[in-house]
Amino acid sequence: MNALKLVVVTAGLSVPSSTRLLADRLAEATARDLREAGREVDVQVVELRGLARDIADNLVTGFPPPALREAVRAVEEADGLIAVTPIFSASYSGLFKSFVDVLDKDALTGKPVLIAATGGTARHSLALEHAMRPLFSYLRAVVVPTAVFAASEDWGANGADGSLAGRIARAAGELTESLAGRPTAPRARAAEQVVPFAQQLAALRAR
Repeated sequence: MNALKLVVVTAGLSVPSSTRLLADRLAEATARDLREAGREVDVQVVELRGLARDIADNLVTGFPPPALREAVRAVEEADGLIAVTPIFSASYSGLFKSFVDVLDKDALTGKPVLIAATGGTARHSLALEHAMRPLFSYLRAVVVPTAVFAASEDWGANGADGSLAGRIARAAGELTESLAGRPTAPRARAAEQVVPFAQQLAALRAR
């Protein structure tokens, strides 16, 4: 059985980035759970900070530069996705939304997705349920029940049930459950067979 492909999209802007740190911890926990479940997994990180200019160019011209094209292909071919954004003005960042906007409308259909976010205060955590979850539901992704929010004060928490470590473990377990029995996704899209209207009409008349 081929290895599952887990793609992590992170929209952190600073270096170092708490958003990237959260993304890495979620990826590590999910990969560990999948291997314990007997599945091999390849993890690829898509760092949007380095693609910001390419994303803007694509939105204006409609033509993705090579690096952005590879990032989009990685998301399309992923078996599962971890999406992490900082929260600005009670919603996902503009960079994160701009990347989602360049994806094909069917790219995430049926794909298991774990959503997560970072912010300066826990008051922003509702953005996961009021902004991110509706966005991925609109794109027909399968979003796992537990969304992970990390406020500044969370990074010092221990592994108790309500802590960041506990939430990471629970969300990773849910994504693992969605992926463990899943066949690996095809790495290239099969061309759809288009039947001309005249041929369809002739077939109907022949019945």
